[in-house]
Amino acid sequence: MKKTIAAAVYMALSLGAIPALADVDAAMAAREGDMKKLVFHTTPEAVSSASYDLADGAGEGRLSDYAGKYILVNFWATWCAPCRHEMPMLAELQTELGGDTFEVVTIATGRNNPVAIVKFFDEIGVDNLPRHQDPKQKLAAQMGIFGLPITVLIDQEGREIARLRGDADWSSDSAKAVITALIGDGDS
Repeated sequence: MKKTIAAAVYMALSLGAIPALADVDAAMAAREGDMKKLVFHTTPEAVSSASYDLADGAGEGRLSDYAGKYILVNFWATWCAPCRHEMPMLAELQTELGGDTFEVVTIATGRNNPVAIVKFFDEIGVDNLPRHQDPKQKLAAQMGIFGLPITVLIDQEGREIARLRGDADWSSDSAKAVITALIGDGDS
């Protein structure tokens, strides 16, 4: 029986069905400074299938739309001072590591006027992150988002593997090392 379970785990890891434990361990070991607030779950958690509004009225999206890649989902609001501080660092992370296997996704939760969101991004000089919205906070509520900003790391299988409450320096060497440990070096 133990050999069968071991073989199944080996096959799942080989086929990419579950993230390699070594990758998660390496990501956890890379946490320094602000990244110490990034808490990895012992078991990946399901995420909500609730929809959110795509930027510029382009329809609805779901977190499952990103299946097959790691995503860093940042829940924020235009009135949130720590969000204003953090957003350019998220943009830098997207510029440096975003690609086929990783993406930063930003979702304004609660009452955020679309014009105010555009102004917010313009004022801080961010033009490479999505301006998605969760105006009725359905996604945020189902994801347990209480307080802002909160950033959730979701694996390729669409499961939450880590969460950070509050703002952080996502452009730091530690943040980049955490993400690189998960996605590997050849992302872009």
